[in-house]
Amino acid sequence: MKVGFKKLKQSRIFNGVVEQIQEAILDGRLKPGDQLPPELKLKEMFATSRGTVREALRTLEQKGLVEIKTGVGGGPVVKEVNIQKISEDLDLLIQYQKVTREHLTEFREGVEGIVAGLAAERATRSDIGRLRALLSQAKNILNADAPDGDAFTRIDMQVHITLAEIAGNPVYLANLHVVHERILGASDRFALRQKKTMEENYQDLCDIVDAIEKGESTKASSLSQYHVRRFDRFMKQENPPQDSETSPPVDPYRTPKE
Repeated sequence: MKVGFKKLKQSRIFNGVVEQIQEAILDGRLKPGDQLPPELKLKEMFATSRGTVREALRTLEQKGLVEIKTGVGGGPVVKEVNIQKISEDLDLLIQYQKVTREHLTEFREGVEGIVAGLAAERATRSDIGRLRALLSQAKNILNADAPDGDAFTRIDMQVHITLAEIAGNPVYLANLHVVHERILGASDRFALRQKKTMEENYQDLCDIVDAIEKGESTKASSLSQYHVRRFDRFMKQENPPQDSETSPPVDPYRTPKE
C-alpha cells in the first residue's frame, strides 16, 4: 500500500487513526476494493496499540467506509461510499431533531426548487427519457380501475429523486433520499389516496418535466415549489390542525378557474 500514515500523539491517537484512513478513502488515495494492511502493520504505522487500531477499524466499518473480511486473506477492505449509509445517518439526525411537517415543507420548497432548476440546465436526452418513463408508469396507475395510491406515491418520490440525480449535486441527492424514501415514503400518512389528488400531482410532475425538457430553469423551479406547497395543503387537509384555516397555493403558471 502506497498511502503513508503519520504517527500520532498519544492523546489523539484513536481519532487520528480514523481521520487519516477516512481522508485517504474520501480523497481517492484509497479506492474501493483496496485492502488495508493487517492490524499489526497498522499498529506499527500509527505507533499505537492493536486495540486502538481495532476500535478505529470498527468505527470506519460502522461509517460504511471499510468492510472487515474474515478468514484467509481477510482484513479491512475499502468499500464504495454508499449513499444509503449517509441517508441513514441523516435520518437519525432528523428524527433526533423532531422535524415537523412544516420543517419538511420549508426544506423541500427551497431545495427542490433549486434541484428542478439545475435539472433544467443539465438534463440530457437520456435523462428526459428516464423522467418520461416514470410519468408513463404514473399514468398507467391512474388509468387503472382502482388506482394504487402507494404505487403512485412511490413513482412520485422517484421522480423527485431522479431530478436530484440529474442536478448532479450529491449533497442535494443524499438529503432528498432521506426526505422521500426514509421519511415521506416510510409513513402511510404521506401516501396519496384520492384519485383527484393523484391526478393533480401527476399534472404537476408533467408540467415540471415539460419545463425541464425545454430548459426553462426558472419555470421548473417555480413549478416544483408549487408542487411542494400543494402536497403540504393536502397533508393539512388529511391532518387538519385545530383552529386554523388552509388556503390553496398560488400557481404562477396557471390561470385560476372562474
